Amino acid sequence: MDAAKYIGAGLAAIGMGAAAIGVGTIFGNFLTGALRNPSAADGQFGRAFIGAALAEGLGIFAFLVAILLLFVK
Repeated sequence: MDAAKYIGAGLAAIGMGAAAIGVGTIFGNFLTGALRNPSAADGQFGRAFIGAALAEGLGIFAFLVAILLLFVK
C-alpha cells in the first residue's frame, strides 16, 4: 500500500516539471515575438504573465496532490 502512495506522488510530481516547461515555453515565445515586433511587446506582456500564472497554478495543484497522496491516510 505504501508503494502505491509513493508511485502516485511521483507521478503527480511530474506535473510540477511540466509546469516549469510550460512557463519556459510561454516566455520563450513571448521573447521571440517581442524581438520580431518590439512595438507590440507592451500589449502582450500582461497576457504572458497571465499564461505563466495559470501554468504555475497547475504546478502548485500537482504539488498539492502529491503532498496529499503522501501524508493523508
